[in-house]
Amino acid sequence: MHKRTRILKSRTIFHGRAVNLKIERVIEPGGVDTTREVVYHPGSVVVVPHLTDGRLILVRQYRHAARQSLWELVAGGMEPGETVRQSARRELREETGFDARVLKPFLDFYPSPGILSEKMHLVEAWDLRPSKKQPDADERIETGFFSVKQVMEMIQSRKIHDGKTLAGILYLFRTEIPKS
Repeated sequence: MHKRTRILKSRTIFHGRAVNLKIERVIEPGGVDTTREVVYHPGSVVVVPHLTDGRLILVRQYRHAARQSLWELVAGGMEPGETVRQSARRELREETGFDARVLKPFLDFYPSPGILSEKMHLVEAWDLRPSKKQPDADERIETGFFSVKQVMEMIQSRKIHDGKTLAGILYLFRTEIPKS
């Protein structure tokens, strides 16, 4: 049995600003000789911002792939050379206009490892201070302030559809959602 994947051939089909798509012929650790399509992504951060009064900050923005506006945790791609904390601090400021004095990474995961290399890093943000909101030119972001109970109700009533938000909130608060 092979201990590592061997890439026999790799061809870039698309090179974009956020992702690259490659077709790769590989021999996988179990000895499977196959062709895989992989979207390569540099990784991202997902931030759970805690206000001093216990509320959480969520953002809502239009997501073209989903064809709708979604309530989400603050998130964004990591820039080359950034640490998880640096990226989380930048994204929090850009999307909400807050700075955090305390950033605590608590979980990382692959959202779709069958086709996507992206690793998401979940980070809690505490001791928030107002700053200047700096969204990217192509972002229209609404900021919302919600109690944990309100967020859980939004999940239960299916008002939150974003996977990274579901994973982060449900992991962090370890709450089961009653079946409806």
